[in-house]
Order: sequence, then C-alpha cells, then structure tokens
Amino acid sequence: MTSPRVLFYVQHLLGIGHIARASLVASALAEDGFEVTMVTGGLPVPGFPGPGINHIRLMPEVTSREGFSGLQDIDGATLGPDGERQRMEQLLAVLGDTKPDIVITEAFPFGRRQMRFELLPFLDAIKAMHPKPLLFASIRDILQVNKKPGRDEETVALIKQHFHRVLVHGDENLTRIEDTFPLAGEIADKVLYTGLVAPAAPVPSPEKYRVVVSAGGGAVGQKLLNAAVAARDLIASPGRWCVITGPNLDAASFDSFASKGDGEMEVFRFRSDFRQLLGSAELSISQAGYNTVCDVLRAGCGSLLVPFAAGGETEQTARAVKLRELGLAEFIEEAAITPDLVASGIGKALAQRGKAHLDLNMDGARETARLLRREINRES
Repeated sequence: MTSPRVLFYVQHLLGIGHIARASLVASALAEDGFEVTMVTGGLPVPGFPGPGINHIRLMPEVTSREGFSGLQDIDGATLGPDGERQRMEQLLAVLGDTKPDIVITEAFPFGRRQMRFELLPFLDAIKAMHPKPLLFASIRDILQVNKKPGRDEETVALIKQHFHRVLVHGDENLTRIEDTFPLAGEIADKVLYTGLVAPAAPVPSPEKYRVVVSAGGGAVGQKLLNAAVAARDLIASPGRWCVITGPNLDAASFDSFASKGDGEMEVFRFRSDFRQLLGSAELSISQAGYNTVCDVLRAGCGSLLVPFAAGGETEQTARAVKLRELGLAEFIEEAAITPDLVASGIGKALAQRGKAHLDLNMDGARETARLLRREINRES
C-alpha cells in the first residue's frame, strides 16, 4: 500500500505559534508513514516545518504587530488583487501537483478569514477532485471569539459543505470547543479531540535559573518584559533569572534590557534550550500562547501568565483564566500590568507550585496521525 499523501496548509501571520504546532503534527504524520507536503504563506521561520516534510512556500503575506488587519506583502505594501490572484494560482497548482489523499487547513474556517480569496477557490477545487481528498480543519483548543454577526454561521456552513472532520488540538478535561465556539453543537458529529500538541517532556537543563521570563517572538511582549524586570527589584532573594526577549524585539529595547543584566539576571534574544530551562526552573513568566503553555505544563514549573490581548484578541486570556481556575497558573491582564502586580503574582505562583494536578493528554501530534489513519481506512 502506498503512503497516504497529506497536503497541510498553514498561514502564520504574527509569531510562530501556528507553524510550530503544525510542524509537530506534520512530523508525527511523517513518522507514521504519511507523505507530507506543507504549504506555508508567511515569512520563513528557520527550523520549521522540520526534516522529512516537503515544504512549498507561497508568496509571503504578513500582518501588523498588533491585531490581524492590514495584510501586507513582504515589502509592506498591500497585497492587492494581482498578489491575491498569484497566491491563489500557486495554491491551486500545489493541489494539482500533489494529488493528496488528505488535505488539512490550519485554523480555517474558524480563523484566517483574511485568506478567503485563496481558500474558498481551494475548497471548491478539492470538492471537484476525483477521487476527492478527505478535508480536515486543524484548530487549537481555544478559539478567538467572533464578535461580528454571521461569522460563526458562515464557519458552520463551510464545515458542513466541505469538511470531513474538525481536529481540535485540546484535551476535553481542560477545554471544549463549545467553550469558545457557540455553534459547536451543529458540528458535534465532525469534532475529534486529539489532545494537546506538545513536544516530549524536556530533560531539565543543568543550567539552573529560578525564574525564566519569555515573550514569545518578542514583537508584542515588551509590556511583560518591562514589568517583570522591574518586579525583580521588589522581591526579596529573587535568585537567578533568565530573560528571553524573543528575536523580534527591536534592537534599542533589547540593548536596554541587556544593559540591566548582571550575574544574577541574564538577558538573551533566544534560547534553543528554552524547554530544558523550564524543566529546571521554579517559575515561568510568559504570555499565554498555546505552545508556551504546553511547554510550561510539560515542565511542571510554576506559571505566571500575561496573556496577549491587543487588537481584541481573546484566546490567550481565555486560556489563562481557565488555568487559574484549575490552580495551574496565576495571571495578570496585559492592560493592567505593573511591577507591583508581577511581584505579587510571582509570590502566589510560587506558593501554589505543585499543589494542583490535572492528567492531560499532551500527545496530540501522534494522536492526530492515528485519527487520520483511522479515518482514511474507514473511507477506503
């Protein structure tokens, strides 16, 4: 039997969370014997999607630092009708060339509405294929709340018309799709939970820091960094700190943080051993993105979350609230953050460390591979 061919569409716009999670899934599929092609439409991210994955890049499209409006090409210009047509033709050509047995769209149609100019023709082309590939939507555990009338109804209509199943990369004991998607009952027969998509538990680093502060890619984490670094001076015996600003923090801001470093607080743009550092730390101070939270939960350290909430974003705040309710983290609202609040939050997070426990399925990448193989065997 030939290896099932998978075409995986991923459009990352701000940060690397989407492509990082999708890359873990793609690697698990490849390890399970699927032939995987990932087609991406954002800026190149070194190290992703990883070895063993055929990677095709569309003409890059990016967005502003805060919020997801104002889509631009790589030179900062509006993409425009010609650029949209070029990307659509590229994507349709990839579909024709790969002739997949399975197609996965990351986020769409629950997100990435900005890409409808290429994805709606893509869905129509899939529907017209013979044999027709099985189409799956791949979504994280918590969705951005749609405030505009009709958006959720449109999503349901697209799922019913085009999609075989919806892969929810979450654990039902932590969150359920109906928590953030009010019309989930209308597509309940299509939903499959995979568990959280997380790497294996890290081997703790021999380099030990009491506190690891991180701001993801760094493009939107300066409030967190400013308050955390200032809070260190308010704590008795703070111990060693590792501050990871992210590679996208502007040079002047990074230099300012680096100048505050000393033997007890070290400042880095990036650490490839981030997960290992968490494994030997007492506390993580971070945003509440999907991948970072998975890393913190795997490591078992205390957690103080400052969820990204600019531009009407709700996903990270919903995750932080849920984790606080379960006793797995403390959190501070981004808009209200101060050094005093961070100092207080550090004390609370350290005090509760290890007291709460929830048995979560965090092997979502391999479970996705198992579910896809089950579904394709059923349809063959």
